[in-house]
Amino acid sequence: MLFEIIKTIILGIVQGITEWLPVSSTGHMILVDEFLVLNTTDEFKEMFLVVIQLASIMAVVLLFFKRLNPFDRGKSEAQQKETWHIWYKVLIGIIPAGFFGILFEDAIHDLFYNWITVAVALIIYGVAFIVIEKRNEGKIPKIATWEQLTYKVAIMIGFFQVLALVPGTSRSGATIVGAILIGAARPIAAEYSFFLSIPVMMGASLIKLLGFGFTFTFEEMIILIVGCIVSFLVSIFAIKFLMNYIRRNDFSSFGWYRIAVGLLVMGYFGLIA
Repeated sequence: MLFEIIKTIILGIVQGITEWLPVSSTGHMILVDEFLVLNTTDEFKEMFLVVIQLASIMAVVLLFFKRLNPFDRGKSEAQQKETWHIWYKVLIGIIPAGFFGILFEDAIHDLFYNWITVAVALIIYGVAFIVIEKRNEGKIPKIATWEQLTYKVAIMIGFFQVLALVPGTSRSGATIVGAILIGAARPIAAEYSFFLSIPVMMGASLIKLLGFGFTFTFEEMIILIVGCIVSFLVSIFAIKFLMNYIRRNDFSSFGWYRIAVGLLVMGYFGLIA
């Protein structure tokens, strides 16, 4: 049991970091799972890997609670109205991914859930980050505030999130790349990406929990609790790091990192495994 908890802690750390950095949590979890396989049923592990993402989402809720709370009595009427508009833009932004995800989830899983797709997606989007940042060098963003992020822009970014249905893409990577292409500043692109994840992961986690049921063994309950706590705590530091980092740096370094991980996945699964 102790060894399973240690593996769970490592998985929680990897999830908490890679969920928010645009480097693909799926790609990293595939690599980690190759070496640290949880001694559980496949059904539990599938549910576990989704629910610990929900724990990561709770870190967003905590860190941005004041921004996201329309009922805050310390806000003026105008500020409360602005908060409601943030939520409306988030709900509009999740429509495309929700629509395509519901219609094509099984087909996407059958066609793309393999190491080749993950490796190729890691490399392609890594190159995209580098190229886009090079193209935007010295340009002043057109969208730097929530007021400038219109409903039209929100739905456009939402369509970029559809790309994240392919494993290895990175949900945050797809939405941030899309937002930057449209003309958003990095901080507003990252914030919108964070907020989009809240309803998406809450819905996905609820579906997985209902599908699995709530009949956990004692060991499974411990693994789930430990994984969620670790993922939540690490996510707090990962989000703070990213927000501080992008105020002074671009995403090129993440692009190079993605390329390196993609090549690592190809090398390991193509030549060794």
